[in-house]
Amino acid sequence: MEKEIDLICAGEVLIDFIGHEVNTSINRTKDYHRFLGGSPTNVAVNATRLGLKSVIVATCGEDGLGEYIVRKLKDNHVITSQVRKSETEPTSVIFVSKSTGTPDFIPYREADYQILPSQIPDELLESAKIFHTTCFALSKNPARSTIVERAKKAKSLGLQTSIDINFSERIWPDREEAKRVLRDYLSTNPLVKLSEDDCYRLFAASKTEDYIFDYFHELGASTICLTKGKDGVVLSDKEHGMFHQQATQIDDIKDTTGAGDAFWTGFLYARLLGKDFEETITIAQKLAVLKLQNVGRLPEGINIKEYLASSK
Repeated sequence: MEKEIDLICAGEVLIDFIGHEVNTSINRTKDYHRFLGGSPTNVAVNATRLGLKSVIVATCGEDGLGEYIVRKLKDNHVITSQVRKSETEPTSVIFVSKSTGTPDFIPYREADYQILPSQIPDELLESAKIFHTTCFALSKNPARSTIVERAKKAKSLGLQTSIDINFSERIWPDREEAKRVLRDYLSTNPLVKLSEDDCYRLFAASKTEDYIFDYFHELGASTICLTKGKDGVVLSDKEHGMFHQQATQIDDIKDTTGAGDAFWTGFLYARLLGKDFEETITIAQKLAVLKLQNVGRLPEGINIKEYLASSK
């Protein structure tokens, strides 16, 4: 069967209300601007900007914010056939402080985790190449059991699975449960993205790179990409070994929200093109840099494929 879908992104779709003032606590932020949010949503939207075909599997409310979400997804050419509108739960929203570091946030979660198996039919999996999700999406049922079960089916059908381990104890207070669920998902040998912040939150302690890579390799992941902010990126692959890349110096960081999602979209895009790990990380970093220099999403009016193809 012809694989016409590049990417299935299963998980949270929500509204980010991002503070207007920079480096101010939520307590002191007066004005918020509305953005389409959710890590898998960002990846799905970014992917279409790169000419990929992406499907979002997600649930929002049967309300004005849900209508806004579907409209924005369609505007961005994301396939919305698997977005369910719940009549009983409102659309999830998150208030985020605008920050040049790790932003503060308050989540109000309602519809986002009401993802049902019927939203990820076998025919969809059979037509796709990559199945991607996040720790956020796995933090609550029914989304958790749906996504883990369908990821295993995806793996059996030959798809490459993927996960952003964007762990936060405020989203998922039970760390041991999180580790158990990750063990289950990592049995599908996904491409793994995680940041130093994620690791610190998941293990509730600073861990060495060796510890982090050994831990996730042991759970079944062959390829693990650790992002370290200004200290660059380290990738560990069971077959090809270790890769290090320096971070690109950016003088003017406008907004860090979504930078990891931009990075990972670039990574998955490069893997789909069959690039080696060095070039894959380079492409991923370039996309993250573009995001850091813009508030909200990747900038309009720029051909992102051309931007990635151009030299620095």
